[in-house]
Amino acid sequence: MSYHFEFGWLLEYYPEIIKGILITLELIAIGGVLGISLGIFCAWVRALGPAWLKPVVATYVELIRNTPFLIQLFFIFFGLPSLGFKLSELTAANLAMVVNLGAYSCEIIRAGIQATPKGQFEAGESLAMTRFETFRHVVLVPSLQRIWPALSSQVVIVMLGSSVVSQIAAEDLTFAANFIQSRTFRAFEAYIVSTAIYLVLAILLRQLLAVVGGFIFPRRAAR
Repeated sequence: MSYHFEFGWLLEYYPEIIKGILITLELIAIGGVLGISLGIFCAWVRALGPAWLKPVVATYVELIRNTPFLIQLFFIFFGLPSLGFKLSELTAANLAMVVNLGAYSCEIIRAGIQATPKGQFEAGESLAMTRFETFRHVVLVPSLQRIWPALSSQVVIVMLGSSVVSQIAAEDLTFAANFIQSRTFRAFEAYIVSTAIYLVLAILLRQLLAVVGGFIFPRRAAR
C-alpha cells in the first residue's frame, strides 16, 4: 500500500507553527545573551577571579557539562517547586537554557583567556588597572575573537537542544509538531516540516552570529 503525502494541514495549523517558531527564537535569544554573559563571568572567575569562588564555579561547570540537558530541565521544572520555587514552563525552559549554555560557554571562553599572551596582563598592570579592569578592557575582546567560531557553534547546538523543552509542555516548535501529528496523524509530514524549519533556523542563526562577530571584531573581518 502506497503512502500519500499530504501537507494541506499547514494552512490550518500555521498559527501553532508560527507560535512554536517564535517561542524557539525567544528561547535562543534569552538563552544566548544571558548564557554567554554567565559564561564570561564564570570564565573570569576560573581564570582570574578570587580563589574562594573558583571551586563554586568549577563545581557548577562540571555538574552541568556532565549531566543531560533534559535532566537539568526536569530538575528546574519539577524539582525546584519542592523547594518553593515554582516556575512556568517557559520560565523553566529559559532558565535551563541559560544555565546550560553558561557552563559550556565558560570553558570555551576560558580557553580564549588562557591563550592570551602574558604581556597583555602585564600591560594592564603597568597602567595600574585592577585584575577585573585588565580583563574587561584588555583581555576580553581578543579572547572572544579567538573563540567566536566555537562559541557560535555552541549557541547553535543549544538552540537545537531546546527541542526537548516540549517535554515540560513549553510550546516551542517541537511541541507544535507533536500537537499537529496528534491531531492529523501525519507524523512524517509534521516532523519533516519541523526538521526543515530547524535547519533553516540553525543556518540563519549561524549567519547572524557571523555578522555579529564581524561587527564586534572588525579587524578580523577585514583580514
